[in-house]
Amino acid sequence: MNTANIPAKLVIASRESPLAMWQSRHIASRLMTLYPTLTVDILGMTTQGDRILDVTLSKIGGKGLFVKELESALQEGRADFAVHSMKDVPIELPDGFCLAAIGERENPLDAMVSNHYASLDALPAGACVGTSSLRRESQLRARYPHLRIEPLRGNVQTRLRKLDSGQYDAIILAAAGLIRLELGDRIRCHLAITDSLPAVGQGALGIECLSSRKDLIELLSPLNHPDTADCVTAERAMSRQLGGSCQVPLGGHATLDDPQLTLRGLVAEPDGSRIIHAEIQGHRSLARQMGQQLGEQLIQQGADTILARLST
Repeated sequence: MNTANIPAKLVIASRESPLAMWQSRHIASRLMTLYPTLTVDILGMTTQGDRILDVTLSKIGGKGLFVKELESALQEGRADFAVHSMKDVPIELPDGFCLAAIGERENPLDAMVSNHYASLDALPAGACVGTSSLRRESQLRARYPHLRIEPLRGNVQTRLRKLDSGQYDAIILAAAGLIRLELGDRIRCHLAITDSLPAVGQGALGIECLSSRKDLIELLSPLNHPDTADCVTAERAMSRQLGGSCQVPLGGHATLDDPQLTLRGLVAEPDGSRIIHAEIQGHRSLARQMGQQLGEQLIQQGADTILARLST
């Protein structure tokens, strides 16, 4: 990029949770290393998703509640771009917005945290497990019907405090958030993708800006991680084909053995009584088409009946 086109300062719109601020500081540091004359500030914001903590996300509009206020800050010129956890980014962005870059993925798996038990298999009948996700809940109910699954909201530290105070015997969190906050030592075990297929985009960072900001898109382009971007593209294409939202227990995870990409997906009944799985492999250049095909496979296996009922 022509150094003459590098601005003196950029502002990142970010949620104020410790994890979101870590992510924004990480991106700011990367940018200031790439462009030494650049200063990057962070505009911390509390979103509706952060304020409403006594209701599950699926009942109040989904994870899009974490990004709407940030998008308003971009529209109003108070910030230049926003940094998100990709699993929180709605599949359809509003008109005028784009993903300028998808950053390298951290560990994408779900993780169990417990003060007394080493694994989910070790939990006794009736033990209480906390999770914020219908996707996790449905898979847990299917595999561990003897456990009690209860909702768990709040940022990572709040969830850990609730565990430590004895409200739960174990909680399930994204491993990536714990690792990024240097809390990886709290992880008792990682859940295999066969036990808990991750959320679409889990572990990856997304950088969103106005699609009209061509200068900014060019400046942010070195932060795009092609391997992660191809995997997330496949996952999001699958979710889009299914009309995926926070109200639907839906998982999608792609892995890359260059150039072959493997994409796994599932749609489940919230109570775990039925889980529909599918898998597809192909060249990474076909990531979007593979996602669409896998979504169609899931629909043909009966996912459409689950989705239709949950969306009403």
